Amino acid sequence: MNRGVWFVAGAGAGVYAMARARRLAEAFTPEGLRDRVAGLTLGAQLFAEEVRTGRDEKETELRHRLGLTLDGPPELDAPTDPTTTRMLEDTP
Repeated sequence: MNRGVWFVAGAGAGVYAMARARRLAEAFTPEGLRDRVAGLTLGAQLFAEEVRTGRDEKETELRHRLGLTLDGPPELDAPTDPTTTRMLEDTP
């Protein structure tokens, strides 16, 4: 029985090694390399899109927290203190 177990284990390892070798050989064919490059390109595009989306969301959040609009900084309000208003009117 001991020899039978080792025979099955060796046969299984051989089948596994052949399958891995076949996949590796297919990966280095022109079609396999093209597929890998296409997958890498798509992954890079998706990553760049996620970075852009995150950047835009964070910018919107920061603008909201700081009270900024998309047009620029917020407008200054007119002074409410009457003495300041008088001083502004008196300046030439």
